[in-house]
Amino acid sequence: MLHRLILKIRHRGYDSGRREVCSSPIPSICVGNVTVGGTGKTPHTELLLRLLAQLCPGTRLSVLSRGYGRKSKGYLDVDTQGSSADFGDEPLQIAHKFPAVKVAVDKDRVEGCRRLQEQGAQAVLLDDAFQYRRLAADLNIVLIDYSRPVFQDRLLPLGSLRDLPERIFKADILIVSKCPETLSDAEKGAFAVKLKLSDYDPSRCTARTPDGREVLLLFSHIEYLPAVPVFPEGDHRYVYSKQAVLMSGIAKDGALRHHVQCSFRLVKHFRFADHHEYSTKDIKKLLAAAKEYPVAAFITTEKDGARLLQMQDFPAELRRRLLMVPIEVEFSNSSEKQLLGSRLLELLSPSVRTSE
Repeated sequence: MLHRLILKIRHRGYDSGRREVCSSPIPSICVGNVTVGGTGKTPHTELLLRLLAQLCPGTRLSVLSRGYGRKSKGYLDVDTQGSSADFGDEPLQIAHKFPAVKVAVDKDRVEGCRRLQEQGAQAVLLDDAFQYRRLAADLNIVLIDYSRPVFQDRLLPLGSLRDLPERIFKADILIVSKCPETLSDAEKGAFAVKLKLSDYDPSRCTARTPDGREVLLLFSHIEYLPAVPVFPEGDHRYVYSKQAVLMSGIAKDGALRHHVQCSFRLVKHFRFADHHEYSTKDIKKLLAAAKEYPVAAFITTEKDGARLLQMQDFPAELRRRLLMVPIEVEFSNSSEKQLLGSRLLELLSPSVRTSE
């Protein structure tokens, strides 16, 4: 009850104008949630980057993150030669995958947007900034895990909610993530009811909040791509190994485990906490497993791969055998992606034309 009261007082301060709210000098798109981890913010941010590159080619895109878990402070441009200790693992992963995109970290999102605009950015994706009330994004995209409807969850520490569930009604676009690949319109409508939304229209992918606001309601799922070596010296032949050792440092790894087991016999699984920093003790355990299973591939996530890639003393034997499984987000049908694209174009086109 105390946690709920504190959150209500905080939001009332911003909603009433008693607390200052700033705007970004360039169009800003927030990708956030109201729960602790596991909704897929990073792959959805990557989806938006790919979609924006198609819709607005030549637009100077940027990503601004707090850089969770980094040991540095203040504003920093992400350098792919740096480490997760410098920038956080997710910003580093995005910088590796999108070299044409300016990726930066700053706890102060207002200052971060200003710095990016000064460097020529024309639009910014704000990673995990829905709770950062001091900056009002131009477009708020909120993710909800299909397996954890927010109104069937509880606030921390009893549940996984870090914010009030009704905060989802402040979103412009709601994306239900990690869905089954096929969902009927009836199933989508039933989930909309779980979110306390009404008037779900599958043809327009819209629904209404309790106060009558219309929101875009989309449904996405994760697609696992073929495993690839993490290190340049990695041996691609391990893709065809019969055995696998899985090592995962993410919030929820059940779906990844299932995917790996479809192609490999899983002989060992090392589970680590989200954003785990691999220690000397961890490496010794991995080397022991490599010795025990001499032909097994070692498989990890993209996020873990980005972190391990920076470890200068990561053993050569593991470098040779380590694979990662890239993931991408797709929507349940093409019209959902088109409707999302239309909203992005609506936001960005005037600004991009003005700056040209």
